[in-house]
Amino acid sequence: MKGKKLPPGLHRDTLAIRAGIAPSQYGENSEALYLTSGFLQPDAETSAHRFANPQEGYTYGRTSNPTVTGFEQRLAAMEGTEAAIGTSTGMAAILLLGMGLLKTGDHVICSRSVFGSTLNLFAKEFGKFGVQSTFVSQTDLHEWKAAVRPNTKLLFAETPTNPLTDVCDIQALADIAHGAGALLTVDNCFCTPALQRPTELGADLVIHSGTKYLDGQGRVMAGAICGPEKLVNDVFAPIVRTAGMTLAPFNAWVVIKGLETLGIRMQAHCANALAVARFLAAQPAVTRVYYPGLESHPQHALALRQQSGLGGPIVSFDVKGSDPDTLRRNAFKVIDSCEVLSIATNLGDTKSIISHSATTSHGRLSEEQRQAAGIGQGLVRLAVGLEHVEDIKADLQRGLSKL
Repeated sequence: MKGKKLPPGLHRDTLAIRAGIAPSQYGENSEALYLTSGFLQPDAETSAHRFANPQEGYTYGRTSNPTVTGFEQRLAAMEGTEAAIGTSTGMAAILLLGMGLLKTGDHVICSRSVFGSTLNLFAKEFGKFGVQSTFVSQTDLHEWKAAVRPNTKLLFAETPTNPLTDVCDIQALADIAHGAGALLTVDNCFCTPALQRPTELGADLVIHSGTKYLDGQGRVMAGAICGPEKLVNDVFAPIVRTAGMTLAPFNAWVVIKGLETLGIRMQAHCANALAVARFLAAQPAVTRVYYPGLESHPQHALALRQQSGLGGPIVSFDVKGSDPDTLRRNAFKVIDSCEVLSIATNLGDTKSIISHSATTSHGRLSEEQRQAAGIGQGLVRLAVGLEHVEDIKADLQRGLSKL
């Protein structure tokens, strides 16, 4: 379905509100929600044509839906890509990526600092089918270059990483990938297109978990791949139709409405996060703060250059302790002392969320994998929400003052 006719050169904030499919014959101003599993066909000939050419009409909900199309067109416009395809979750999007691009004998280079489920997907699940993966330092370009093989087909990174906020040089990784005849995919979950457009820096594909900041209020699950129209339509879409990792229309509609406030929300998240990071850096019970907006962050300058001058919404920190057991007890004490922040494992909500990465997002990894990723028992991840920043600080202080 064709999108709305809009003038060229619109800002991302405008695209977040205006891009998408044209209104129906009823002229709705707010995007319509199409809750239907099937679509009527005017005649058998048209039905046959649409089943053979799904991008030209709607037939069945597993194949496509107008509300989902509206989400895909809006997100693609914001990312500056030709197309996007929605999926049921962010991890489903990465699964779709691998199913579309990889086969037995292919090789992937992936940052070892990515989300724990992403590590498991590449190392274990894709490995079952003969796909080889090498995990390298997020920030050491020499490791990425040294890992390239003749059968390397994909480089995968998220930036900043979850939870240590390591930032990779997207342009440099793109150069390595393209020099090897491979593709670079960047998970843009933490920054979103409101702060960072990876394809403008050379990435070929962009992964999203719409569950996070794209929705913004912790309501639904969603995912997406943004990239060239040929890959989206000819490679990924047929797999979604067959395998069924389909984005539900209601979830797509919720995320469409979330996108409309993404820009202003991300500005507020980043402002709060910077204030909280500076607060934590001054606490005697905190041994290290991980936040790209702080001058102490190893990739501070790169982060500001890639992320529209902002540090992002995620702050992680290490509490003090003499051994792993003490570190874990102290981290739990800080978390359990919170009376305002939510103890949960999602992020991207208006509500601040605090979690212990070693036992949640990276809990299914081996201790060796956690150590390689830099995930210690004293690490606490904070997805800074939109509460008043002084209340966030005070809530953290309750636990930190007990250490």
